[in-house]
Amino acid sequence: MERSNRQIIQRYLRHNKKFPHIWCPGCGNGVVLGCLLRAIDRIGWIKDDVVLVSGIGCSSRAPVYVDFNTLHTVHGRALAFATGVKLARPHLHVVTLMGDGDSVGIGGNHFVHACRRNIDMTAVIINNQIYGMTGGQVSPATPQGALSTTTVYGNLDQPFDISRLAEAAGATFVARSTTYHVKELEKVLGQAFRHVGFSVVEVVAGCPTTYGRRNKLGGPVEMMRWQKEKAVSVKKAREMAPEELAGRIVTGVLVDRDAPEYTREYEKIREAARAAQPEPTVEEDKVDRTGAEP
Repeated sequence: MERSNRQIIQRYLRHNKKFPHIWCPGCGNGVVLGCLLRAIDRIGWIKDDVVLVSGIGCSSRAPVYVDFNTLHTVHGRALAFATGVKLARPHLHVVTLMGDGDSVGIGGNHFVHACRRNIDMTAVIINNQIYGMTGGQVSPATPQGALSTTTVYGNLDQPFDISRLAEAAGATFVARSTTYHVKELEKVLGQAFRHVGFSVVEVVAGCPTTYGRRNKLGGPVEMMRWQKEKAVSVKKAREMAPEELAGRIVTGVLVDRDAPEYTREYEKIREAARAAQPEPTVEEDKVDRTGAEP
């Protein structure tokens, strides 16, 4: 049975504890959280089996609002905590929610190694091209030439392509969408959650308050219109020349492949280690059984 948005709100939000939320008008975080909840509801995951982990940032406030098992951790370390959870309880569905600065800036090293391990969890990265909550500093996803509080005359560095970084580091499922393309975003999140292995969903989002205002990009409507006009599907992108793709946002599933999953491989190692242990002597066996010296 497909639930209405009102039913989704009643079912998944901690509406009696943590509202109103802290997000600015026009922020894309609410759109992403709505898509995430609808995707989980459609899959049918049991709430007690879901763990939502975040670091620090605007997007990282999301776990506070939802009625799952939640961890709000330190800046850039969401994937490290999530990896520990998944290794300890492989049956749980672990999802991290991060911003661009949290994931590929402060947490960049954790991100790269999570991709190569192929542990079965999903990293949702909301890319609003700025450190929004902590003051509007330049992030690894800030476009070249853009203004921030730490690049007041323009950013010199080329931005990371987060999805291509994930692919190069070994992630077995990578998708990108925007907060304008709500239906597509909900769909690719569902595909990522079903994928066995490490999945990454990059969501291009607007930050009208910190990034858009400083770079004179207009309000929430203009920033949504920009996403609509710049987006091109991965299918169409394959028919376009590199110069035509410059400045465009390629959306859809970019990578989807199979590879050995980390927790399953880890269990094999544990079994091998147990098998390699020598049989206990009679005296040692007595200690194990009674807890007392023979």
